[in-house]
Amino acid sequence: MSQPTTTQVNGGANLAGENARSTANRVAHSAAEATQDCAEYYVSEPAKDLFGLAKDYAKEKPDVAAMWAFGLGVIVGWKLKP
Repeated sequence: MSQPTTTQVNGGANLAGENARSTANRVAHSAAEATQDCAEYYVSEPAKDLFGLAKDYAKEKPDVAAMWAFGLGVIVGWKLKP
């Protein structure tokens, strides 16, 4: 039997490297999609819940909610002034 030439050996290594790179890219893409889906859920859902709670509180106690809004506005304005 004949011995494989160096081009055949290197070609096999290149093919294995391309397959590994392709698999790694596919796995990374899948992980990125899954992470983005989770991030959207875990950021948007609590934000919706907090805004819903704030709206309900403002309906029940509008004077207190107005004072909180005014106070936060004063503090943020004071911190942002040049």
